[in-house]
Amino acid sequence: MDRRIANIILIGMIAGAILGVLGGLWLSDFMLSIKFLGTIFLNALKMVVVPLVVASIIIGVTSLGDVSKLGRTAGKTLAYYMATTGFSVLVGIILVNLIRPGQGVPPIGAEVPEFIAGKGGGTIVDVIVGLIPDNIFGAAATGQILPLIVFSLLFGGVLTVIGDKGKPVIAVFEGINAAIMKIVMLIIYFAPIGILALIGGIVAQNRESVDKLITALGLYSLTVIIGLLIHAIITLPFILRFFGKKNPFRYFVNMGRALATAFTTASSSATLPLTMECVEVENKVDERAASFVLPLGATINMDGTALYEAVAALFIAQIYGIDLSIGAQVIVFFTATLASVGAAAIPEAGLVMMSLVLTAVGLPLEGIGIILAIDWFLDRCRTTVNVWGDSIGAAVIGETREFNK
Repeated sequence: MDRRIANIILIGMIAGAILGVLGGLWLSDFMLSIKFLGTIFLNALKMVVVPLVVASIIIGVTSLGDVSKLGRTAGKTLAYYMATTGFSVLVGIILVNLIRPGQGVPPIGAEVPEFIAGKGGGTIVDVIVGLIPDNIFGAAATGQILPLIVFSLLFGGVLTVIGDKGKPVIAVFEGINAAIMKIVMLIIYFAPIGILALIGGIVAQNRESVDKLITALGLYSLTVIIGLLIHAIITLPFILRFFGKKNPFRYFVNMGRALATAFTTASSSATLPLTMECVEVENKVDERAASFVLPLGATINMDGTALYEAVAALFIAQIYGIDLSIGAQVIVFFTATLASVGAAAIPEAGLVMMSLVLTAVGLPLEGIGIILAIDWFLDRCRTTVNVWGDSIGAAVIGETREFNK
């Protein structure tokens, strides 16, 4: 997406959120009459979830080449990405359970689905069994996202090892992925109007609870930011110091231009050229490691996004009074971690992937409307952490035996 257009859409989304709140307070009848536009926006997000997850993860895996020949470098890179992303999600889940920003906020925007109300999901055993569905199409039809992710990872890996027979199939999924991403862009163009109608309708129906909602959003934002800070200034620098053998403060200063660009553009891909320059030139990381790790990281390493999705899902559950069981929170953990692999490196990609995480544990997608008012700012924060994590990954892999022979 052109940066100028992305900025215009961002301004439109912010304006839509503000006008939605004001319209819900002062023009409630009108906002209720256009609430259907918000429903269309949510339906559009639901529509692309399954094909987006399947196609993007298959293409992400096949882009690595023959998985049987990836070697130690790719294995270590993927292990780093999954470990840091998983840890960031764990931090987010712990914080949101401790702070409980959604507690005491009246349920707004939607009814709680019957199958999740009062039980909060299954056990850990149920989660493990559910990874392998008896019917993959049935899983897609009923919104079981986690088994779809597992299937897509497996399917993509197999396509890379069957040689020429797999190439036409990969080409088909590349075309599907490109088409779905174009549809996602069209949905994002509609986002300002959808957000206006969605937030306006929610506020109009719940005017008496607006003050509590504003307080809850403040606590929610604080929870996300604390989690991102813990990951960015404690976890990742620790990894950089002991595994990347770099001075974290100096490394951070040298990454300044890339991190500032990540914050302003909210796009890992748009920041990639600067990220590579700062890593290779300013921080003297092995060029071979950086050229492999950073482009891959801009696609599948989304620490900040995964943390945000986990916090948002549990925040929405708290608002609707759903006490998610350990099993359900495990689903959130794995879905947020694995879904970050399929999150495109574009502004508002997390918005699309959020619908995936909510669907996995049966939470109302209308809950997305609650967090949209502040999402534009948190999107920039989490993208900055994504890029910071990518850059540290390059330093860590650059110190492995393969690059120090």
